[in-house]
This record gives sequence, C-alpha cells and structure tokens, in this order.
Amino acid sequence: MIHKLLAGLCLAVFFFCIQPPWASAMDYHTEILADELEHPWSLAWLDDGRMLVTERAGRLRVLDPDGELMEEAVHGVPEAHVRSQAGLFEVLVDPDFAETRLLWLSMARGDGNANATTVYRARLEDHELRDVEKIFQAEPGRDTSAHYGGRMRFLPDETLLITLGDGFNFREDAQRLENHTGSIVRIHPDGSVPEDNPHVGDDKARPEIFSHGHRNSQGLVHDPETGRLWQHEHGPRGGDELNLLEAGKNYGWPVITQGVDYTGARVTPYREYPGMVGPVHVWTPAIAPSGMSLYRGDAFPEWDGHLLVSGLVGRTVRRLKLEGDEVVAEEALFESLDRRIRDVRTGPNGNIYLLTDHSDGELIRVSPAGE
Repeated sequence: MIHKLLAGLCLAVFFFCIQPPWASAMDYHTEILADELEHPWSLAWLDDGRMLVTERAGRLRVLDPDGELMEEAVHGVPEAHVRSQAGLFEVLVDPDFAETRLLWLSMARGDGNANATTVYRARLEDHELRDVEKIFQAEPGRDTSAHYGGRMRFLPDETLLITLGDGFNFREDAQRLENHTGSIVRIHPDGSVPEDNPHVGDDKARPEIFSHGHRNSQGLVHDPETGRLWQHEHGPRGGDELNLLEAGKNYGWPVITQGVDYTGARVTPYREYPGMVGPVHVWTPAIAPSGMSLYRGDAFPEWDGHLLVSGLVGRTVRRLKLEGDEVVAEEALFESLDRRIRDVRTGPNGNIYLLTDHSDGELIRVSPAGE
C-alpha cells in the first residue's frame, strides 16, 4: 500500500511539473499569413484593418485586412544602415491616424564608422511616405552594428518613449547621462523635450533621458489599467531582465547584472547596488527577449492581463502571470513552431500575431482552435 501511495504521489508531482495547475488548457490554431518577409521586426495596424510590417533590410510592407501581402514595399522610407543587427526597426502608428496619417519609424542610420538609432515621422499617403522628418537621433554615433534598442511606445500624455541600446562595446556609457547610450528617452511626437523629464535643467545630462543603465531594451508595454510601464532587455550570457520602469531611475547595467560575459567571466561582482533598481524577473539561461505585448482580449480570456514576451534564442513566447508588480508564474507557448520569434502583438480582434526572425520570416496568426 505504501509503495502504491508513493508511486501515485510521484506521478502527481511529475504531472504538476510538466503541466502546472495555472497553465492554460486552451487549444489554439496557428496560420501563416505571410512567409516571404526578410527578418521582419515590427507589426502595427492601420484604422482600416491593414497591417504594417517592417523588414530589418529597410522595407516597410503592407498586408490587407485578410492578411494578403502587397508585393510592392511602401515608397519613401529613409535609407537605413543595414548590417548585422542594424536596419529598420519599429513602426508606430498615430492613435489618431485616420485624421493625421502619421506614423513613426525607428532605424539605424549612418555607416560602419558612425551610426545610431534614429526616429523619423512621416505621413502615409497612397503607399508612399511624405513629409518625412527626422525627430531624434541618439548621440554619439558608434562604429558598431549591435544593440540599438529601437522599440517605441506612446504614453497616455501623448509623449513618446524610445529604447536605446549600449552598442555592445560601449556598456560603461550606459551609466553616463551625458550621452544616450543604454537609455530610454522620452520626447514629444515632434521631437521636442518634455519639460517634466527627470534630467531637464541638468547641464551634465541629456534632457531626453527618461531612464538609464540599460543594455539592449527591445520590449516596452504600458498598462492603461494599472499605469505600470513594463520593459525588458537582453542580458549578456544569461540575466535577461523584465523591469518595472520609472522616470529617472538607474537600472544598473553594467554595474549590476545576473548574467556573465560571453567569455564566462563575471561582468561585475554585484547583483544589487545602492541607487540602482533590480529586475522584477530574470531569465537564465537567456531567452533573448525581443517583443512584448500585454494581452487584453476575448479570444483567450484566461490570458487577460498577462504579459507575452517573445524570445529569439528561446524560440517561444513566454506568458507571464502578474499579481501587482510581481511575476507569479510563467509558461512557454508555441514551442512547436521552433522559430526565432522577433515580435508578439495582440490584434484588434484579440488574436495573437507573431513575427519570426529569419530571411524567410513569417507573420503568424494565433487564434482559438475551431475559429
């Protein structure tokens, strides 16, 4: 009898480990909408249901509301510096696009000797960008082709956040406020600096800086229900971070990290340090977090209010269950795709959309099974 009880207990523990009780029992269906995208990076919707997709190679593509990819790319996109991780990054659509026709593009600009993350504003008219205007460029330019950041989000006050990387070889500058390296900046949509930015008036700091001490931020989400601002960034070898972002805070890179250098050496002996903010959640081994979405929708009601984090090395989407400002559980989704996932978005209909980071990259729609 004791042996049977022990066997039953072991079996119960086994099933708990592979399928924790909070994990979703939902079935879902995946459908490839487009599979000829060259390293797609970002996805956005227009007011008429069309979708915009950026390709890192420098093209802005359009899909009709049914998911059919238009053969010709949008004209008038500024030329990006395309090399290694450099290229065209995010497309962000004005919340009042129906009236303004405005959108914003982030990209690497320059050449191999000096390039930087740059943001343009333009009007989309008849499959062409018009009135193209550069509104921000990170300083200084770097002779690198890695760690650009490039994500953008509007805040409720209509200011714009832009994530910027540390350029890989310039990590110490992420602690220096006199440059934009390893920071997140906040500007008005026209590029001007909000007067309430935390470092306005400090002649030793860039006035655009909202937060600093970041390595390579590629996930940025604002939760309108709670006001929380979530951000994630790549660690070195391990130590990928999910952070709760606040104005004026220092998030520690490279003084504090839970990762190690690619050589196996320690980046720093510190995991915490006075005046620096530690992560809410850490991934070791690294998943290389790329995009992020806060799920709100009826298609997958059990996931409402959860963060979805796409991973490149991890080749999954991590679903994070939140309680307040804590991550209380995590589940890996879409493992069967076995693809590097660059971005994850919640669509207007509550379905989930994925971009895969390959030369034959795909746009994949995830909907409830049977839909």
